[in-house]
Amino acid sequence: MFRKSHTLMPGILLVAATIFPFSWAGAQAVSLQEQLAAQYKLVKMGSDTSGYSVVEKGTLLAIQKGGILSVPYGDQNVLANKYEGGTIHAPSGLAMMGRKSLMGKFGKEQTTHLFAVGDKVYPMKIDVNVAKDTVTLGIVACDTCNKTDPPTYNKANVVFQFPKGSLANAAAGGVEDTIGQVLSISNEDAQQDQGGQQQPAEQPAAEPASIEKGMTPDQVEAAMGKPEKKVTLGAKQIYYYKDMKVIFMSGKVSDVQ
Repeated sequence: MFRKSHTLMPGILLVAATIFPFSWAGAQAVSLQEQLAAQYKLVKMGSDTSGYSVVEKGTLLAIQKGGILSVPYGDQNVLANKYEGGTIHAPSGLAMMGRKSLMGKFGKEQTTHLFAVGDKVYPMKIDVNVAKDTVTLGIVACDTCNKTDPPTYNKANVVFQFPKGSLANAAAGGVEDTIGQVLSISNEDAQQDQGGQQQPAEQPAAEPASIEKGMTPDQVEAAMGKPEKKVTLGAKQIYYYKDMKVIFMSGKVSDVQ
């Protein structure tokens, strides 16, 4: 019995050695996914009889490189644009032909749109694939920001290709820097975040109104406002306020009660 168990040990160790690396890679993928999700808030889209609309805004991003090909939000297929080596690679010709054929079957024309540098978009999804060393961001146009009328909410996928074997141990900050080369967080979004954190400055307390002997009725009204009631008794005049009355003699304050 002892010999049989001893023989099995190397096999068990070999199996464990082949399983654990994948487990660690999976854990890293989850961690990176969570960190990116915390950095990029996803937009929530909705639809009704009038069409599609943004239900809840996400992190506003600005396009930094041209060449990202998109399709209207209602299209089922989303075009994949690869970013590698500092360059945007548009979808392959085969992918475009396949899309054209599919659209033709439904009697629809093929409609695509190239995002311009400076266009604003929201992130729709984030997908980290450690095995392929890719991070995919699904994006949709902020039509109100881009002044697109009628709105189309064009969408696209941007696949960030990292060097082989590098994503398993990549820091989230480095990945975000690479994403920022194509999709940087908009200054408008940053200003909104800062504005939401700022507290309104406290207004200095107004000095209490004061009345002095010798003041004229006009000066009293400038300090206290219009009285609720005025009573004139010859040279004597009385201004009634909520909690006080001001007495004038010959047009000058003589007493306050």
